[in-house]
Amino acid sequence: MANDAGAGFFPYRYEVYRLANGFTAILIPMEGSGLIAYYSVVRTGSRDEWEPHRSGFAHFFEHMMFRGTKNYPGDVYDRLVTEMGASANAYTTDDYTCYYMIAAKENLERVMELESDRFQNLSYDEAAFKTEAGAVYGEYRKGRVNPWWVLEEELLNTAFDVHTYKHTTIGFEEDIKLMPTLYEYSLSFFRRYYRPENVVLILAGDFRPEEAKPLLERYYGRWEPGYTPPNIKPEPEQKAERYKEVQYNGRTLPILAIGYKGAAFDPADKMVAAAHVLGEMAFGENSECYKKLVVREQKVQFVQADFGFNRDPKLYVIYTMVKNEPDVPYVREEIDRVVAKFRQELVAPEELEKVKSRLTYGFVMDLDTPGNVGGNLAPFVALTGGIEAVDTFLNTVRSLQPEDIRQAAEHFLRNEHRTVILLKGVK
Repeated sequence: MANDAGAGFFPYRYEVYRLANGFTAILIPMEGSGLIAYYSVVRTGSRDEWEPHRSGFAHFFEHMMFRGTKNYPGDVYDRLVTEMGASANAYTTDDYTCYYMIAAKENLERVMELESDRFQNLSYDEAAFKTEAGAVYGEYRKGRVNPWWVLEEELLNTAFDVHTYKHTTIGFEEDIKLMPTLYEYSLSFFRRYYRPENVVLILAGDFRPEEAKPLLERYYGRWEPGYTPPNIKPEPEQKAERYKEVQYNGRTLPILAIGYKGAAFDPADKMVAAAHVLGEMAFGENSECYKKLVVREQKVQFVQADFGFNRDPKLYVIYTMVKNEPDVPYVREEIDRVVAKFRQELVAPEELEKVKSRLTYGFVMDLDTPGNVGGNLAPFVALTGGIEAVDTFLNTVRSLQPEDIRQAAEHFLRNEHRTVILLKGVK
């Protein structure tokens, strides 16, 4: 399937190329840069870790994928990447894992050879597995010295009862401790999720699709399908507010997190788009709340909202760091006042238009390099399987009216659906 440039918000011509085994490549030629961005999006994240005491394996494989194969062991892979002058890295989220490489255009085939090989032929023995599992636990313990890490753990664990969003991307500590004993399970995790039907390649940059397609057939065509979907339990409706005070074993200003149960990402759903805009209008840097608490009264270091996107319903969270602990009740009351206002009153049409313009054209303007194209498209691809969602979502944003914002606030910002965490440090 091909799409012409200028047909929607997405400014580049692209083509979706699917192999017989289910592997999908989104080809986005961008002439003149001399570079290619190679983003392999595995549509598996910590959300997919549904089996008891098996959290953390999506993030674990982000580590293991750099251990290499029999054809290209880890040290050989690293040397070849360095010799190409390329940069390679990866990251894991709750909904997907992304591996990416930025390289010169003349190295396209070598990049494809290396990346396809490790996705199909990852090889590690039990000793290497145990070593990496130990490194993951070290990463976890290092993270615990960060108050934001502790806050996020407590927020998710308190807000969710059965859904896998209950644990963070790195997993529960007790599961990470158990990980070195689960070598055989790790192999099964890889076999189930690292399959062609569950991986989408975003290839953007200075190349010609007619040259890339035979390479895709050559390097990915023999990859055996066999993806097994996870058995994820839906989260029951929350019926009452949850509140927890958390003691952080270190010095920090008080941090307040207020998380409301959100919705699964649907690019055509006005409520999803309106919630995203609502977060910016109510608590963004141009909001009245920000100007009052941060600028005029200087009660908080910052206030911000994360009303983002997830494959399943997760949280729309308001975060703030309070300068003086006695001001925490006042700050919370002020946030509640803002929530009540947005639930009851219509936003000014001209202010809504400003936010809509910033969101839509800001996204488009950030598609200026192959790397930025790959990085900005990866979440849409992970959540929906394609990039058509970009135009659909931005068109939905552009259609929003003041009443849509009010309805989103009324629907989502309800006390019985929220979890409040107050983290305090050692005095």
